[in-house]
Amino acid sequence: MIAPSGKQITIVANDQQAVVVEVGGGLRSYSIGGRELLDGYGADEMSSSGRGQVLIPWPNRLQDGSYEFNGASYQLPLNEPERRNAIHGLVRWSAWSATEREPHRVVMEHILYPQPGYPFFLGISIEYALSNNGLQVRTTATNLGTQSCPYGSGAHPYLTLGTATIETV
Repeated sequence: MIAPSGKQITIVANDQQAVVVEVGGGLRSYSIGGRELLDGYGADEMSSSGRGQVLIPWPNRLQDGSYEFNGASYQLPLNEPERRNAIHGLVRWSAWSATEREPHRVVMEHILYPQPGYPFFLGISIEYALSNNGLQVRTTATNLGTQSCPYGSGAHPYLTLGTATIETV
């Protein structure tokens, strides 16, 4: 069976474990000593509400899906139509590739090809590494085109304190 989030890449170091997914290149789970630190999702589920997703080439929302860059206007599809927003970038549902793997780390890569509303060419790499200091995530983006391109990056981990909601703590 193929998981809705694609291949599951597990990395481990000491008592830490993280699971990175192929769809979106994000972090599905992270635990230390068996205690989950993320309110993630199951291997048989797709990410909901942006859980663990990578937000590139822009985090947050673009009102009406429009923006200006270097004197030109661009229009993105509205993927949050009820609020008239283009939300959380263009790579959340794309396939990423694990290009480097060790027991304690994985590097996920994706090429964002030009498309309507974002006619730019971007190479993206995200390294997830576990060490005695915890989880380190390093994002690198390379403009593969011939013109300047707008770029922003964010991540959407849902942290947990081990309770259903943080409002009760």
